[in-house]
Amino acid sequence: MNDASTSLSSNKHLQAANLSVLQGLGQLASYFGFSKVMGQLFGVLLLNPTPLSLDDLMNQLGISKASVSMNMRTLERMGIAREVWVKDDRRKYYEAESDFWRILTNVLSSRELRDVNQALRVLEENVQNLHNALPTMSDDEQNLADFYITQLDQLQDFFRLAQLLLMSIIQQAQNQTDISDIRRIEFE
Repeated sequence: MNDASTSLSSNKHLQAANLSVLQGLGQLASYFGFSKVMGQLFGVLLLNPTPLSLDDLMNQLGISKASVSMNMRTLERMGIAREVWVKDDRRKYYEAESDFWRILTNVLSSRELRDVNQALRVLEENVQNLHNALPTMSDDEQNLADFYITQLDQLQDFFRLAQLLLMSIIQQAQNQTDISDIRRIEFE
């Protein structure tokens, strides 16, 4: 393990901040449907000024190398971490992506927007199928189908709003908004 990661454990304030961030990112990752370990791995990389090897990550979190390797591949695929070259060392080293707009864009584009688009396709298909089947239904079935269509239309409106919000965030990120401007916003 490198000197930067071992020096954190010698100072109680650094150790407390490190532990708190790792726990928080683990919980946040879990909340959003990702592995807790993924959040913790990102935290370890984010709080380390130098790239870390799989062994370093394994030792810092006390988890298996297989778990580290599998979760790091996912973080790489999502654009949240990247492999980097370290001179005179053949091991794989990683560092965290520090552009949070890029992370947000990658996650929203690869998972959330895809899921919202899929939900919209399913809803549209069901509404169309119900409209096509209306002539073959009894009066009671038509009333129920009309109720379904109304409910599904409202759900589609919700998912279209979600789609619009996601696209707006992605577009904003692509315009390279300076995230530090957010610090200047005050909420009441």
